[in-house]
Amino acid sequence: MDALTQQQQTELEAAAFRRLIAHLDSRKDVQNIDLMILAGFCRNCLSKWYKAAADELELDVSMEAARETVYQMSYAEWKANHQLEATPEQLAAMDAQQRA
Repeated sequence: MDALTQQQQTELEAAAFRRLIAHLDSRKDVQNIDLMILAGFCRNCLSKWYKAAADELELDVSMEAARETVYQMSYAEWKANHQLEATPEQLAAMDAQQRA
């Protein structure tokens, strides 16, 4: 493959990010704790990374706006409609993952 221009690379990365967000949006059944246990990151992490990138570029993006980008709704709405209470098994797995 020929070398990509910086613009092409940025466009590909942005498209991949949008696809990840769409995929996570289609899998509301997957809890953040499960993502953390299996992948070491979750929707909250993506929100924080988005906000950090905006800060680095000196763009005025609030944490709530970053969360809305990732969750495709307000964080409060997500929690009310999709977040379940973590099971003892999930909490134990999360603890074990963090110790590893």
